[in-house]
Amino acid sequence: MKKHIFLLLLGLIFTASCIFYIPYIEEVPPPEPEEEYYEEPYEEPYEEPYEEPAPSLGLDVSYYYDYLSPHGIWIYHPTYRYIWVPSNMSYGWRPYTYGHWVWTDYGWTWHSQVIWGWAPFHYGRWGWERDLGWFWVPGTVWGPGWVTWRSSDIYIGWAPLPPGARFIAGIGIRRLTVRILPSRWVFVDGNYFLNRSIHRYIFPYERNVTIINYTVHNTNIYVRNNRIINGGIDVNHIQRVTRQKITKHELKDVTKAEVRRISLGELEVYRPKIKKSRVAKPKTVLNKNEAKVRISKSKTVVTKPDKKMTPAAKERSIREVHEREVRLLEGSQQKDMKLLERKLKEKKTTAKTQTEKTKIEKEYKEKVSKLKKSHEEEKSKIKERHKKEEEKAKGKTTEKKKVKKKKKK
Repeated sequence: MKKHIFLLLLGLIFTASCIFYIPYIEEVPPPEPEEEYYEEPYEEPYEEPYEEPAPSLGLDVSYYYDYLSPHGIWIYHPTYRYIWVPSNMSYGWRPYTYGHWVWTDYGWTWHSQVIWGWAPFHYGRWGWERDLGWFWVPGTVWGPGWVTWRSSDIYIGWAPLPPGARFIAGIGIRRLTVRILPSRWVFVDGNYFLNRSIHRYIFPYERNVTIINYTVHNTNIYVRNNRIINGGIDVNHIQRVTRQKITKHELKDVTKAEVRRISLGELEVYRPKIKKSRVAKPKTVLNKNEAKVRISKSKTVVTKPDKKMTPAAKERSIREVHEREVRLLEGSQQKDMKLLERKLKEKKTTAKTQTEKTKIEKEYKEKVSKLKKSHEEEKSKIKERHKKEEEKAKGKTTEKKKVKKKKKK
């Protein structure tokens, strides 16, 4: 009997070691000294008294551990204690990408497509490390979406708040004391901000540095009427950019995570009251080194969490995603140039003398030259990344074919 149990556990461990994919492996090169950023020692966001999101069910953080275990792995982190890394995520996955934003009586609220989204997108914080990829640090304060924002007349972007971003009583989170690196941001053309398949319109992160220069940063999470509100971006601005009339939804509490319907004027949410516990811990925990080994062995490029996909189908799928990324990149770059041209015309119409016009034209040429250079750098970077990822996918296919041939012999 003991032997059977041991073999079963061994099989489960082996299976789990093959299901993790950390997207954009080459995402962030070793930072230059000026790119280093300070992050405050982690302390769970202060829980200011506010309206309880749902009747207390007597749950503590162990509920997270049990609920999320089938969907990822728990790791002991020397700084954050227990952290969680999701499994079976699609290519290029980042937090707050598979779902869509809804304007509610709590401000901008994230409506996730994944069943476990009720927890990591509404409690706690998201961090990123090279060897682990994106990981979630649990928290007990519910919020509509723990993100910070950037916006312009063309682009809308958001980034998960890092573990160092604390919620302060009476203030909320109005500014960040931590610097969010460009690759952590998610940007879309403002026209698609309300789209329910928003992940299909996210720009490749190679565009982020340029877009950041066009946008204004805004962190606006506060308490009003005992509710945590993510004001983020003014709803009137979003209506102008998207050219859509936005309906405010009221949140309706449900008692099961599986129920998360959205209808006209109403959004169902599962937001139990979770208590802290220093003694609770996941049933299965890896240390950081074990997690690094397991994750490094599974850094394969996949596009769907579908075990039935053949290696050849995965290769085709990754190429399709790459083609879409290139289209998004080029379309956005063209918008940059048109915007610059429009600004030139506006300035020239206000110029009173030929000397002023000549000066404006000279400035325009310099800006165009600089913009073209940044566009070429973006194209070069995305081309390099795509090449590496496609080679990696081909390598995995070749390895599997070799294994099959050996078995046949």
